[in-house]
Amino acid sequence: MWSLPPTDSVLHLLAFVALTAEGMTAALAAGRRSMDYVGVCLLACVTALGGGTLRDLFLGHYPLVWVANPIYLALPGGAALLTILIARLVHRLHLAFIVLDAIGLVVFTMIGCNVGWQMDASLPIVIVSGMVTGCAGGVLRDVLCNDVPLLFRSELYASVSVVTGLFYATAFGLNLNAELWTILTFVLGLSFRLLAVRYSWEMPKFVFTGDEKR
Repeated sequence: MWSLPPTDSVLHLLAFVALTAEGMTAALAAGRRSMDYVGVCLLACVTALGGGTLRDLFLGHYPLVWVANPIYLALPGGAALLTILIARLVHRLHLAFIVLDAIGLVVFTMIGCNVGWQMDASLPIVIVSGMVTGCAGGVLRDVLCNDVPLLFRSELYASVSVVTGLFYATAFGLNLNAELWTILTFVLGLSFRLLAVRYSWEMPKFVFTGDEKR
């Protein structure tokens, strides 16, 4: 039978890192749309917590994560405000955006899998739980910024979430230390996403124009 590691200290630490990272990606995206400070903070919270909120609603997991832990609202909002202050000092913001988004994707995928497992969900539901948690926040961010979501326009994205979730959910049967396995999963998922960006790895595309003559 497959099994998942219990909630561990490394995953808790990475959760704070991911909340901060997603708050910063939201601030960078908001800056491109010239949003005011309130809009930036709101977008940061939606980006960082949107995936987890949808996951909890789908699974009936209450209270919602940010209701039970209000600090989860303050962290991405504070990260967004900090990003406003330092953005003009940071060069190559596009690269920073990609790296921070990749961190959020991988960590939130693991968190989503962990929540699904704690609710005794089947393996497919655990993987979907991880994918929703990892991907939905970024999709909401891009939609609110009137951009085509990264999920639909760029290199491997949802696929990275699925692979990360499968690795995290199934291979723990090797009896490795929970914290060590969390670190290995994080390194795998982050490397996979960044390599996909670097080498433009993509899934096959379906192209149909409807203009073909019969």
